[in-house]
Amino acid sequence: MPHISLRVSESEKTWMEGYAKVHGVSLSDALKAVFFEKLEDEYDLKAIQKYEANPDQKSYSLEEAKRTLGLSDGV
Repeated sequence: MPHISLRVSESEKTWMEGYAKVHGVSLSDALKAVFFEKLEDEYDLKAIQKYEANPDQKSYSLEEAKRTLGLSDGV
């Protein structure tokens, strides 16, 4: 498995280790989780901006989508 090194100050390391400890995960797992959450947030924001840039695009409520797809409330 590839290895990545990261240089941080003692203060930053303390914060990172505290975050990992609070969440009950290793420092490596905490950093990966935070990184990928940030990546997902940026992707979602770009998708929303792309959607909003096209005012002619149709949107549906959850109930409309369920009806159209023939889904019940349990799905």
